[in-house]
Amino acid sequence: MSHSFLDRVMNHRPTPDFNQLLQVLAKRAPDRPTLFEFFMNDSLYARLGGRPAVGTDRPLEWFDMYARVFRQGGYDYVNTLVPGFGFLAAERHTAATISLNEGAVIHDRASFDRYPWPDPGTGCSGYFERIANRVPEGMKVIAWGPGGVLENVLSLVGFDNLCFMIADDPELAQAVFDGVGSRLLRYYEIAAAQACVGACISNDDWGFKTQPMLAPADMRRYVFPWHKRIVAAVHVAGKPVILHSCGNAAEIWTDIIDDIRYDGKHSYEDAISPVEQEYDRYGGRIAILGGMDLDFVVRSTPEAVYRRARAMLERAAVRGAYALGTGNSVPEYVPSENYAAMTWAALEARAPVLTS
Repeated sequence: MSHSFLDRVMNHRPTPDFNQLLQVLAKRAPDRPTLFEFFMNDSLYARLGGRPAVGTDRPLEWFDMYARVFRQGGYDYVNTLVPGFGFLAAERHTAATISLNEGAVIHDRASFDRYPWPDPGTGCSGYFERIANRVPEGMKVIAWGPGGVLENVLSLVGFDNLCFMIADDPELAQAVFDGVGSRLLRYYEIAAAQACVGACISNDDWGFKTQPMLAPADMRRYVFPWHKRIVAAVHVAGKPVILHSCGNAAEIWTDIIDDIRYDGKHSYEDAISPVEQEYDRYGGRIAILGGMDLDFVVRSTPEAVYRRARAMLERAAVRGAYALGTGNSVPEYVPSENYAAMTWAALEARAPVLTS
């Protein structure tokens, strides 16, 4: 009897080793193929975790779910953020896409002064203390944030309004960026100091298909200084930090690598630049994470997904600085067998062979 890729993933018994991902982030070759994913979906969480997915309203059960899922999936870490910490914006219409102008709550200096800024110190340390003894052996926590500097400013101000604000009232624009950036900095300072945390993800979408959301000069004035401080804070704690950011980064790769000094970069799209091309360009300067284009993973056969994933691992076998995963995340519409075909390309080297 043949075994599907999903059967193989579900039946293997992984031995996590966070040092493998640390080698990738140090731009070295790990001892065996290594996986990286930002997040998946409730259906896959239920399948890999062996029970229905739960939400952040039950934070310890939510973390336990992630721990089971990431361990069974063959990852060397478990992702988490602190439930309850975030920036309050007006409710947005929920659909397959969202408007970058909907939900704005800061329009002028008066609304800025009224805004209830969150305190990242409330509950953050306590959350990490509660989950520390729930991390599976061999794994570490990777802490991610409630959106990033630019994402949260856009949710508070709106994209069109932000563009006008930068032109008409740059001091107010700076104040909003500082309000968000300073609190995210404190969040990452707290997270990076925890013994159970092995790395951080700074998740902040910066671009569209053809260009950054703001002009590079404005990104360098308002956005990048806070990212630079976040990265420096995580580095002071002795931990690496990963940028998850969608969009075309062609104009800002040097900022990401040489100025902000991220250790790894996640999120790639074939329509912008295939991960193979980005790895050849930048793999010696920054770790390249994921990159199996979502459209490709969705539309291709499992065998084609497996072949491309294997080829990417072989491409990086000597140089290292690569961990396998999707280009962005694993939404509901990704076929489970295709997802499993991708991950099996890495897992088969460290799993027992299934026989009929």
